[in-house]
Amino acid sequence: MSNAQTTDAGEQVVAVLVGPTAAGKSALALEAAQRSGMEIVNADAFCLYRRMDIGTAKPTPEDRARVPHHVIDTHDVSDAVDVAWYQQAARAAVVEIWQRGRTPLLTGGSGLYVHGVLDDLQFPGTDADVRSRLEAELEQLGPAELHRRLESVDPAAASHILATNGRRIVRALEVNEITGRSFVAVLGDVQPWCRSVRIGWDPGVDEVDRAIESRVDAMWDAGLVDEVLAIRPELEASRTASRAVGYRQILDVLAADQDPVLAKEPTVAATRRLARKQRAWFRRDPKLRWAQSPSQVHEILGRLEA
Repeated sequence: MSNAQTTDAGEQVVAVLVGPTAAGKSALALEAAQRSGMEIVNADAFCLYRRMDIGTAKPTPEDRARVPHHVIDTHDVSDAVDVAWYQQAARAAVVEIWQRGRTPLLTGGSGLYVHGVLDDLQFPGTDADVRSRLEAELEQLGPAELHRRLESVDPAAASHILATNGRRIVRALEVNEITGRSFVAVLGDVQPWCRSVRIGWDPGVDEVDRAIESRVDAMWDAGLVDEVLAIRPELEASRTASRAVGYRQILDVLAADQDPVLAKEPTVAATRRLARKQRAWFRRDPKLRWAQSPSQVHEILGRLEA
């Protein structure tokens, strides 16, 4: 084990509940944790941001009063957050929960964040000068040109990154330049950081799609547009928070001086794309057991605390 936090990791277990957005996993996790005396560790990248509550479907104060939640509301909207920081913070929370004699329940839809906690991934650092230069080149040349460069220096990474995803192209080029290694090396054959029981929950594409539409309606009714307006300057200045689904679509409509309601359908479409991406990511994990019913989720997690 490479991290000081791993002292007892091999002897302990982390329960995991993952799946696509709007699948109902947060409610399942809350009920299971309350039944079993577990504590929840957030694995949703955008729930790290304070004042981004409605659009992230963040656990409410009432939820957090019922069950302890960790690694939520850790950053201001204008802060940049990456998976390396999250890995350290989430593992620290996991160890603290173990030390209290309880089981951590890691739940969320950010696949790389989950992977980074459970497996001994090594995340290269960053170089501000290299990053700034590459971001300037991205703005000047566009993502397609930088993707062609990536294909020449790191074809393995290029095959995993869309030619339109400028942010990840820049990161892959930065890692290659700093370390001389492939960006995908950190996602290769790695050892587990701890024992884990990994459960997937997915009621199906049609049901999740309907839930997404209902959720977006509810978010609009709850005041998502007002939430975005209240933090708009910080969002626009952020490289990371501004990418959150819903927030991004509202910002785009506001920038075009259009009625924010026009962002509603694009938000539904983007959320459905996200759900499919999450589903594909988690389906690749051979250690993940897909539950067939909520009762099966409770049964598996209940056995951990028996």
